[in-house]
Amino acid sequence: MPKRTDLQSILIIGAGPIVIGQACEFDYSGTQACKALKEEGYRVILVNSNPATIMTDPEFADVTYIEPLTVPMLEKIIEAEKPSALLPTLGGQTALNLSMELHKAGILQKHGVEMIGAKPEAITKGEDRETFKQAMLKIGLDVARSATVKSMEEARAAAEKLGTFPLIIRPSFTLGGQGGGIAYNKEEFERIVANGIDISPVHEVLVEECLLGWKEYEIEVMRDRKDQCVVICSIENFDPMGVHTGDSITVAPAMTLTDKEYQVMRDASFAVIREIGVETGGSNIQFAVDPVTGRMVVIEMNPRVSRSSALASKATGFPIAKIAAKLAVGYTLDELKNDITRVTPASFEPTIDYVVTKIPRFTFEKFPDADSALTSAMKSVGEAMAIGRTFKESFQKCLRSLETGARGFGGGGGKWGGDELPDDQIIKQKLGTPNAERVYYIRYAFLAGYTVEQIFNITKIDRWFLTQLQEIIQMEQDLKKQTLADIDAFTLRRAKQFGFSDAQLAHILKSDLATVRAHRKKIGVNTTYRLVDTCAAEFEAFTPYYYSSYGDENEILPPKGKRKIMILGGGPNRIGQGIEFDYCCVHASFALREAGFETVMVNSNPETVSTDYDTSDRLYFEPLTLEDVLEIYQQEGCEGAIVQFGGQTPLNLATALKANGVNIIGTSPESIEAAEDRKLFSAILNKTGLKSPAHRTALTEADALAAANEIGFPVLLRPSFVLGGRGMFIVYTEEEFKNVVRQAFDVMPDKPVLIDKFLEDAIELDVDCISDGDTTVIGGMLEHIEFAGVHSGDASMVMPPHTLGKAMLQTVREATKALARELNVIGLMNVQFAIKDNQLYVLEVNPRASRTVPFVAKAIGIPLAKLAAKVMTGAKLKDLGFTREQTPKHWCVKEAVFPFVRFPGATITLSPEMRSTGEVMGLDEDLGIAFAKAQAAAKPGLPTSGNVFLSVKDSDKTRAVELARQLETLGFAIYSTSGTAQHLADNGVKVNRLAKIDEGRPTAVDMIKNGQIQLIINTPGGMIPRKDENKIRSAAYAHSVCIMTTITGAQAAVNGIKALLNKKVGVRPIQKYVGNVQLV
Repeated sequence: MPKRTDLQSILIIGAGPIVIGQACEFDYSGTQACKALKEEGYRVILVNSNPATIMTDPEFADVTYIEPLTVPMLEKIIEAEKPSALLPTLGGQTALNLSMELHKAGILQKHGVEMIGAKPEAITKGEDRETFKQAMLKIGLDVARSATVKSMEEARAAAEKLGTFPLIIRPSFTLGGQGGGIAYNKEEFERIVANGIDISPVHEVLVEECLLGWKEYEIEVMRDRKDQCVVICSIENFDPMGVHTGDSITVAPAMTLTDKEYQVMRDASFAVIREIGVETGGSNIQFAVDPVTGRMVVIEMNPRVSRSSALASKATGFPIAKIAAKLAVGYTLDELKNDITRVTPASFEPTIDYVVTKIPRFTFEKFPDADSALTSAMKSVGEAMAIGRTFKESFQKCLRSLETGARGFGGGGGKWGGDELPDDQIIKQKLGTPNAERVYYIRYAFLAGYTVEQIFNITKIDRWFLTQLQEIIQMEQDLKKQTLADIDAFTLRRAKQFGFSDAQLAHILKSDLATVRAHRKKIGVNTTYRLVDTCAAEFEAFTPYYYSSYGDENEILPPKGKRKIMILGGGPNRIGQGIEFDYCCVHASFALREAGFETVMVNSNPETVSTDYDTSDRLYFEPLTLEDVLEIYQQEGCEGAIVQFGGQTPLNLATALKANGVNIIGTSPESIEAAEDRKLFSAILNKTGLKSPAHRTALTEADALAAANEIGFPVLLRPSFVLGGRGMFIVYTEEEFKNVVRQAFDVMPDKPVLIDKFLEDAIELDVDCISDGDTTVIGGMLEHIEFAGVHSGDASMVMPPHTLGKAMLQTVREATKALARELNVIGLMNVQFAIKDNQLYVLEVNPRASRTVPFVAKAIGIPLAKLAAKVMTGAKLKDLGFTREQTPKHWCVKEAVFPFVRFPGATITLSPEMRSTGEVMGLDEDLGIAFAKAQAAAKPGLPTSGNVFLSVKDSDKTRAVELARQLETLGFAIYSTSGTAQHLADNGVKVNRLAKIDEGRPTAVDMIKNGQIQLIINTPGGMIPRKDENKIRSAAYAHSVCIMTTITGAQAAVNGIKALLNKKVGVRPIQKYVGNVQLV
């Protein structure tokens, strides 16, 4: 069927901020959908609150709204734009839930908007656990025995009926298994159920028989309106049931199914997608198989493009989201061509002749008090993917892609790669409970003499996988008996085919990286590159999408005669290095193509737009290590490489790459080093006459304490060379300092720690600028709402600055330009300033793309990263038409989004260590409304009536009185505990007293749980909130109550509430803001 001509415009809802369970896979799928629908001539209307995404760039949709993803906001947009249809399946769970709310509220019907891709009935059938279960039984498929319950009484009855513990609890309509878990006894059961009913938006949980230890599979299926179904990819979980699939190591294609078992599962997938009624598009269906009896159970399906869809797309080269968008507007699979072969239709099932491994990336070190065991609730913040000819090769490549310090699975030094074995008790414990390090303890277990059978009995990881890993260990043991001089080409090639990196081999063969590499090439063991072609080499592939291996055939396509530039991506997402850096890499690729270069992208992250096969001219899905990057650079004959756009990952390689003859374009590695190195940077500050807070460097704990006393408390303690404020502390006393100094040293062993005077109550300012060596132009200045001491990634920010005067901003401009000149910046630079008592201090300088670049670019309507890429290849700003700073006439507020609800027990506080996973943007002509929009987008939004709980540290009490009076005037009732309550009462504020926790009832927590508190203002009196404060904060997060933990944040919230009560909230696409600037 040809495309529908009755539709003119299509509304796409994005996934909002990056959170655990919903990361930048949905930026990738949304970007693909926008491109696909625009190609077909439809007017595309996009709504998303996340400024860091590629999809919210003005050129991707015809109309782009960066607005909160709430029903009232969407209704305003639908009223303004009058779309013909809504495509709900490309923005993750957020878009799906929101589309259903719009449907139930009658808004779609009222405005004549048709839901395409998946109808409301199909979404309900796929998402509602009880309806789904009945549908599966109707078509003769088995499901886990379960009961849907809405109260503790019903839950107890269900547990009784299901019989034996353990039981799995899954709250309905939550993301990534949030609030769920596995209960091994009645006490745990009651705790998890109570929490689950609480957290579920419909207050319902599914109590299910536990299939712990069963094998888990996923099938990615597509269907069109002719009822043609195809399997895009089968995926097998390395970890058995019990670990959320987002936290599990996964392998494609499925490795341990017989052909017959696979066919049964394939047929079942088609039956599921037909019964649920997903008319067109992609679905992800999960199965579990009992390894003993072979019983197959359907676990769940996502009637939308899912997290795994990005992985399946990258693993096969089949663009699921793009095809899903085209099917939604009427095409059928046989009418669409496969982009890679250009001859086969999309109805050909992809075939792959290689193995793909995905391993999740965790950041438990940011949440030391949280439980790091992996369960049915997702906790990972990113993932790496690797492709190899065999499971062994792809598995080892994937482990080194994670950038956690491991060089692979089979020894070879690095983290967890040594020969010293942990205590047997620790090995058993690490194998018995799924955790992020379990895979390395499998190696320790084999080295300690465990058999495959013993490890299987403890872990229930399939024996086939364990045998493969055992063979890697066997190879490691054999290699240890040899030296580099006497190893033959056959053995060395076999080791490379097993996935051993040169760094591992150097350690095992007692040599060094350069020598191993040279020897390997001398004896003819060369890296070859193979194409990802969707058809196992049956047809020619036209898209240069590569992975490395050690076979005979090298499939690198001949050069096109253009100059080549390599762009290094950021690797797996983590807190501190996320989608913002991928955004910059994608922009670099687009800009260099425009400038006539051929672009070569290297990255290992399957979730991103940078690893889409049509973003760059050539894509290499490889680990970002010296060995891998150098090989590509040399084989491709690149003439330069960009390392400044992918965050800290490529920067860490810069010096070694340069030493090996790679031409690093833009700001030199020496300048980057100078900005990081204390002594060199101090000299630059002296030369420019700029001040920084008093600071010292220390290599031992004793030196560090002496330095802190010399400078005087409070001090900021931090390790050198880290991203995201890892191991950073603000310390007020000597006692506190002794408690945390060890942690700062542990982050980067053998590197010094830095001790700075902490500027309490200073205003912080982030400045992004661009320089071509002659001209420096400021892109944007962002003033932090919180006082100094909150990591810039976690701070709320306002652009343009809202409290600083013209004279100070002029001083900032001059300081920024002086720093860019001294550091010879060519490209982007970010400077963090602090202002205290009208004195300007430089906190740090990063001569690279920063995480605020996408935000600033959207605020001023200028693609800064694109301009920077062109400048790095020799263009001048005057030729690019950007020589004057442009300040927006409207207000842009950035707010961070935190994952605390995923880590019960973790300390909830804003500090110099970054803990946010994503961000949102609020745009408006009025600052109060812009702040309120940012809060609504970050969730929960600001209340406009109700009760406020107010409890502040002593130094905030004077300002708290003023806040309480303003809130009283706005009609709020104030609640407080002893100290703050007394102070407010003494100053004539009407206050309701509450008991402190452990000092009687009712407490603030009781009121939060009863839905009686609408806003919490709670500022901690030291580095870490007290236990009772943390209980209040945890309850606020669990119950979606708006909370402010700084007094400046609280004042901004009150201004936002005033604006909401007194002004009209409107919506406006970012295309209408373009040019709404004044030249400085």
